[in-house]
Amino acid sequence: MRAFPVQLPSGTRYWTIIDDEFRVVPVADQWARYQRFGKGRAELTTRTNAGGAALYLRWCRSTGRDWREASRDLGLFMVWLKHTPSRADDPGVVVPGPGGKPVRQERRVNVVLSATRGLLSHAVSVGEAPRHVLGQIYELADSRDLPVEAQGEDSGLSLRLRARHRVHEPEAEVDRASDDELVRMFLECRCARDRLVVVLLGRAGLRRGQAAGLHRSDCHLLPDSRALGCDYPGPHLHVRRRDNGNGAWSKSRAAWIQPVDFLVVQAYDQYIDERFELLGAGGSDFLLVNLFRGVIGAPMTPESIYEVFERLSGRAQLSRPVGPHMARRAFGSNVSDAGGSLDDVQALLGQKHPESARPYVIPDRSRLREAVERVPSPRELHGRGEI
Repeated sequence: MRAFPVQLPSGTRYWTIIDDEFRVVPVADQWARYQRFGKGRAELTTRTNAGGAALYLRWCRSTGRDWREASRDLGLFMVWLKHTPSRADDPGVVVPGPGGKPVRQERRVNVVLSATRGLLSHAVSVGEAPRHVLGQIYELADSRDLPVEAQGEDSGLSLRLRARHRVHEPEAEVDRASDDELVRMFLECRCARDRLVVVLLGRAGLRRGQAAGLHRSDCHLLPDSRALGCDYPGPHLHVRRRDNGNGAWSKSRAAWIQPVDFLVVQAYDQYIDERFELLGAGGSDFLLVNLFRGVIGAPMTPESIYEVFERLSGRAQLSRPVGPHMARRAFGSNVSDAGGSLDDVQALLGQKHPESARPYVIPDRSRLREAVERVPSPRELHGRGEI
């Protein structure tokens, strides 16, 4: 069992599950199509879910269980996930024993469990699995165990389904790229396109999927764009969700306008000159395209943007790899450090809920030091002279 990409004649892609005979698993394929087309989920979401559900189906096959009824043993499945490699059916693979390093960490186990619940819930809804399966994967919970902020304004008791199987995830350290790291990466760029990539993420706060999904018509970088039919003042970008052929996808469902500064405008102008010199007026309507390798003129993919950051991190000899999302966090944190409020950060990151912006606000260490040093001493407060 494994996840497998499917491309329709329209160019739209989704991920399904095939067995060892390369046959599509019908209920899994139906579930994948429902996610992609019925719920409007991203291709990457169907890939993640198909990979997780394939592990569940593989475990059922290897242990002789019926996947429709095996939810009663999900605890054993969690142990299997923790200690069994993906290619455990290979006789040359040794399954880790007591004291061995887990094959999958807590976050990955929870992602697989979420995909498994999605597959089983869909199977119940279409009559492919018995209804009692829902009671094996969910328990009925009420709102009293939620934070006060999440309980709503009516203060009434509400019921919800809560997942029965979930492992505790240790709180991971979230970090931002420092300004020095981004500048060093910028200086190591060998083409204007890569400089624009760094600036779009580090100075405009776009996700890599949003940057790769920009079209040239989305870029209104004139002081006055009314001639383009847009009355938004100043240079800005229109960030929209589309089904793009390069796999780029905006996580935000709603479109929004992202104002940009002169550094983005300058990087854009230099890139357009470089692109015109190499491609002329042709090439894809996507803003970021291949200029030096691959299919020249074809749009960059989100994966290639990740490769750009990986390459620049090594070339700049940074002490750690700096990824695209670290640059996005740097933008949100810099807005906060410059005096922007949380709702400013939320709007500039294209987020719907105010709490979504908090993980992106990581104060600069120098600002924290200055805040500590600004606190007056007790002697100063009581007028007892110098310390």
